[in-house]
Amino acid sequence: MFTVLEARWRALNEWLKAFVLALILLAVLHVFVVRWVIVESTSMFATLRPGDLVLVERWPVWTGLSRGDLVVFRDPLKDALPMMQRPLLVKRIAGGPGDRVELKHGELFVNGRSVPDPTQATHAYVVQLRSPGMADSLLNRLCLPSYFRQAGRSTVELPLNPELAEEIERLPYVLHADPMRLATAPLRHIFPYSPRYPWNGDDFGPVRVPAKGDTLRINVDNIPLYDRLISMYEGHTLGVDKNALTIDGEPLTNYVVEDDYYFVLGDSRHHSADSRYWGFVPQDHVTGRAGLLLWGKGVDGVRSGRDWTPL
Repeated sequence: MFTVLEARWRALNEWLKAFVLALILLAVLHVFVVRWVIVESTSMFATLRPGDLVLVERWPVWTGLSRGDLVVFRDPLKDALPMMQRPLLVKRIAGGPGDRVELKHGELFVNGRSVPDPTQATHAYVVQLRSPGMADSLLNRLCLPSYFRQAGRSTVELPLNPELAEEIERLPYVLHADPMRLATAPLRHIFPYSPRYPWNGDDFGPVRVPAKGDTLRINVDNIPLYDRLISMYEGHTLGVDKNALTIDGEPLTNYVVEDDYYFVLGDSRHHSADSRYWGFVPQDHVTGRAGLLLWGKGVDGVRSGRDWTPL
C-alpha cells in the first residue's frame, strides 16, 4: 500500500505537491496550533468588540486553561447541531474546575476572595442624549451595532466603564451617562431556573464548578444544577421512579463527574449571556484561548495586539 502511495506521490507535479503539503500544514496548524474567529456579540465589550478578528491559541486545550483566560468554546445550548457546526463564543473564565464562584451585588468572588473586574470590563449605563437623532453618531463612535438604538428615544442603554462614560459625557450631544441600578429580584431565566435558587445576574451563587472525579450527592434540591451536566453533556438518562431519582434506570444518589467544567462571564456583565444563564461549559466544548487581537476597529482607528488583562 505504501509503495503505491509513494509511486502516486512521485508522479505528482511539483506545484501540486507543494499545494498538498501546504494544505496539510494548514490543517495541522488549525487543529493543534492556532485558528481565528470574528467576534459577533457585545458580551466582551470593550475588551473585544463586534467585528474584531482574534487569533485563537489551540494548545491550551491540552496544556490547560487558567482563571482569567479568554476562552473560545462551542455554544453549549445548540444541542441539535453537531459539535463542529455550533457557533463559537468567547468569554472570560471566572472559575475553573473545583472553584467556588459567587456574585454579590455585582462583585465577583472566587473561593471566598473578591476578584477585581478586568481592566476593561463594562457595565450597563443609561446615556441621555440631546435628541434621538444623535444615537447613531454615538454608536458609531463606540463601534457598537445599531440595535442599541431605539427609535424615537433620546436615551440608550450601553455597555460602558467609568472611563468610557466620562469620555462620552464630554461629547456636545450627550447630557449625562449614569450607571444602571443592580438587579435585586430573582429572575426565572437565571441558571438553574428553579425557585430553590433565587438568583439574578448581580447576586448569583455560591456554586462550585464541577471537576472531573467529583462525587456529587444528588437530591431534589440540587438536581437543577446538574441535570443538564449529567444528561446532555455526559450522556446519561435521568428519570423518576416512585418519587426517587434514577440514572440509566438505576437509583441515583451519588454521581461521579466525568469531565472538567468552567464558569464563564462576559466582561460586559449586563450584556452577556454566560454561565449565569445556561450553566457550566464542558472541557470538551473548548476550542482554545483568545491570544491576540489581529485586527479591530477602534475609536481612534485600527486596534491590534493583546487588548485584555487576565484577572
